[in-house]
Amino acid sequence: MKNKKLSNILTLGFALFAMFFGAGNLLLPPLIGVEVGENYLVAMIAFGLTGILLPFTGILSVVFSGNDFNDLGNKVSKIMAPILGTIIMICIGPLIAIPRTAATTFEVGIKPFFPTMEPIYGLFLFFLITFILAIRPSKVVDIIGNYLTPLLLILLALLVVEGIVHPKSDFLPSEKTFLESFSKGFIEGYQTLDVLASVIFAGIIITSATDKGYHDKKSKSQVVIISGLLSTSCLLFVYGGLIYLGATSGVSNPEISRAELLIQIARNVLGQYGLIAISLCMIFACLTTSVALTSAVGTFFSRLTKGKLSYTLLVIICTLVSFGLSIKGVDEIINFAYPPLAFVYPIVITLVIYVVLFGKYVKSKIPYALALLFSSIIGLLGLLKIIGLLDKKTIEKLNHIPFFEYDLGWILPSIVGFMIGFVISKLKK
Repeated sequence: MKNKKLSNILTLGFALFAMFFGAGNLLLPPLIGVEVGENYLVAMIAFGLTGILLPFTGILSVVFSGNDFNDLGNKVSKIMAPILGTIIMICIGPLIAIPRTAATTFEVGIKPFFPTMEPIYGLFLFFLITFILAIRPSKVVDIIGNYLTPLLLILLALLVVEGIVHPKSDFLPSEKTFLESFSKGFIEGYQTLDVLASVIFAGIIITSATDKGYHDKKSKSQVVIISGLLSTSCLLFVYGGLIYLGATSGVSNPEISRAELLIQIARNVLGQYGLIAISLCMIFACLTTSVALTSAVGTFFSRLTKGKLSYTLLVIICTLVSFGLSIKGVDEIINFAYPPLAFVYPIVITLVIYVVLFGKYVKSKIPYALALLFSSIIGLLGLLKIIGLLDKKTIEKLNHIPFFEYDLGWILPSIVGFMIGFVISKLKK
């Protein structure tokens, strides 16, 4: 029985790691290392907060709330749950994350070996495989956890360990302060999309745990949480290693593309076999994430429409839209993604943190609603600043909000909103 439980935890934990670890997770950390240089430790901690700790918190928030994102969203409002869920699914699905996984697979995993190949052919093959694997949602977790992830982890471990044992250069001097390096790592963690994905992936893992025989809340929560810790440990090792490799890569040009940097690091660390290793890593990392996200999109909107739109039809639509957007290329997709993520992320982070910290003790919906409202207002102002719709004087005034200039201005207002809501809920009683 214990062996079966351990096997289930390994399958779920590795599957969750592979779901999280996609295109951005492999491309973003090395460039952070290049930009922060000797300040890599503080950037590593900051990236770990938004790229590791907060996604794990997202899983906990769903486990504590019920079985899926709707149970989490209902902590605030039954109307808000489908609206916020739809925004999240569009961001981590066909708008940003899935096209990015495909574009990255082509640029890093295929193009170096077939430089004259037209992108459309490689992308078509990628989405054909995604569709075939995602069309059977009951098998998604087992396929990813048992077969694809172990090979991915072995290849990543080989790259990271060799790069740490035999660094290619000393740490580059950094022009950024510690606070700027922290902000860089924290904000870049948004681009992983893992906090958004965590509240959706949690439902997939919980469903899979139920299918494996864990029906009571205690055993189901235990298996899911331990699986989450396993995936978190894997992410910590890989992220930390990749940031370190970037900081010791000897590359001093911050304008280098993320794909070119990763390929250069792989070649420097593993020689002629480095390109093959990193190509396989990219293909497996992106494919597992693409399959998981496509399955999540189909499941979410099928349930949202109460079966009026079938899972199969939604998977087809998601695949076609993602295929069309993936032709834009990695860097254009990443640059396009930052403004909407800067708005959505504070809302989701506020929700998962306050539910995990206070969900057992504060039952009223008012504190959570006001915390989200205040975060949304600051997130909207931050979005307007990023896209250039705020004048210089307005930005200078907003910079008086603590951490606003570092795109973290939502932190204090969300606390204030929660406290006001808590007082109101007590007065109503």
